[in-house]
Amino acid sequence: MNYAAFTMFLVIVAFTLLITFWASKKTNSASDFYTAGGGLTGWQNGLAIAGDYMSAASFLGIAGMIALSGFDGFFYSIGFLVAYLVVLFLVAEPLRNLGKYTFADMIAVRFNAKRIRGFAAFNTIAISIFYMIAQLVGAGALIKLLLGINFTTSVIIVGILMTVYVIFGGMHATSWVQIVKAFLLMGGTFVISIMVLYKFGFSITGMFEHMKSATPLNENFLNPGVKYKDGLDTLSLTMGLVLGTAGLPHILVRFFTVKDAKTARSSVVYATWVIGIFYVMTIFLGFGAAAFVGNANIIAQDKAGNMAAPLLAQALGGDMMFAFISAVAFATILAVVAGLVLTAATAFSHDFYNQILRKGQATEKQQVNMARYASIVISILSILLALVARNLNVAFLVSLAFAVAASANLPVILYTIYWKRFNTNGAIWAMVVGLVTSVGLVLIGPNVFNPEAGKAIFVGDPIYPFSTPGLISIPLGFLAGVVGTLVSRKKTASEDNQTSYDEILVRSNTGMDTTC
Repeated sequence: MNYAAFTMFLVIVAFTLLITFWASKKTNSASDFYTAGGGLTGWQNGLAIAGDYMSAASFLGIAGMIALSGFDGFFYSIGFLVAYLVVLFLVAEPLRNLGKYTFADMIAVRFNAKRIRGFAAFNTIAISIFYMIAQLVGAGALIKLLLGINFTTSVIIVGILMTVYVIFGGMHATSWVQIVKAFLLMGGTFVISIMVLYKFGFSITGMFEHMKSATPLNENFLNPGVKYKDGLDTLSLTMGLVLGTAGLPHILVRFFTVKDAKTARSSVVYATWVIGIFYVMTIFLGFGAAAFVGNANIIAQDKAGNMAAPLLAQALGGDMMFAFISAVAFATILAVVAGLVLTAATAFSHDFYNQILRKGQATEKQQVNMARYASIVISILSILLALVARNLNVAFLVSLAFAVAASANLPVILYTIYWKRFNTNGAIWAMVVGLVTSVGLVLIGPNVFNPEAGKAIFVGDPIYPFSTPGLISIPLGFLAGVVGTLVSRKKTASEDNQTSYDEILVRSNTGMDTTC
């Protein structure tokens, strides 16, 4: 056991629990629990978004992916960053103007149908669990490396902690844990980046020249095609990464934690700057790990390369730096999984329990209690699935969640805001087809079936050839929304229980409720 790391782990856990205790005193209503009462400022929410987004996939997964696959690993950094332009220009402001607590609230403003809420809530829970699996896999590998605790026990420990944050602190606790974690992660990554640059004499060109011979890939390390040999596979990955963020429920819900659309927009700008700087530094993490830790040592600790960043910290700064970076990675995971659990639990409590089962009549206390019960169930399910996916790279696992979000949620969001003829039937078709095709293609793809033992969950030939489903599932999600709309019988807005598009257009751009 690394006792320095263990001590820092305890400090991180104690500090986050103190935040949760403080937040529990401020959580007095459903609004406080779901969205921190909409009281965060632009910079606070921007840092919280960055903290939510810079997950185990970003810190652990991308560093390992770049170290083992070179240029192909950097596709993740590029895709994650560019995705925020879609959020900023197309989604953030209209979503804040139309919604209240959840993604389903925004859709229900235009389509007042229980089935819309039901499908939207189910999609939210499914995507959140996909994303959560990646974080728990990273946490299990990290704690196993540091403390010598087996993978299963490690995942259970993190699962218990994330549930505590949500049950007692709600969005207040989750937001401030994410803000603190964003500062720690940026600081730790900056220190390692300076160390790596120092090793290369602060010469960027010298670093790139060195990498041509630093790994078994030689010059191929700096060229695409090492991991993604098929251009269509690369396109599929990139589509999911760039379009997925605008459909991720735990990112979307952050726009409800501020008072208005202007603040939501400013928070995206803050987040984009922080995230952009961070993803530039992932180059140094990946290159440094490849050069100073070595592929063999990285793979020996974790087959998927998820421990590359902590191992680099140890190689450059010794055990204390190793302990600090590992504790920061742990804080990263705790913050993100807490946000994911809260988002999924909110969708179940607010959209399914209150709006569908109780027809909007549940008291705030009943809603919050139901969200807490849902948090426990969702945590248990995520833990069980993470144990199955333990040998997969966390950045890759997150890319699957992005593809599902881009396929199932993004078409509905964009059509709701920008297409006048879009109707209830089209919304349901888009959500169902997007979710089923994206998850279905994963289940018959090379990550579940592979002819070589140990390369996937099952031995066998995959039916779908690409590692991510986005190339097929994203166009199908958009197409299903169009087809579902066009084949349904034309109805007026009142007949279909819809709000008129003209009113939606005004509200999405101004925030004004024209019915008042």
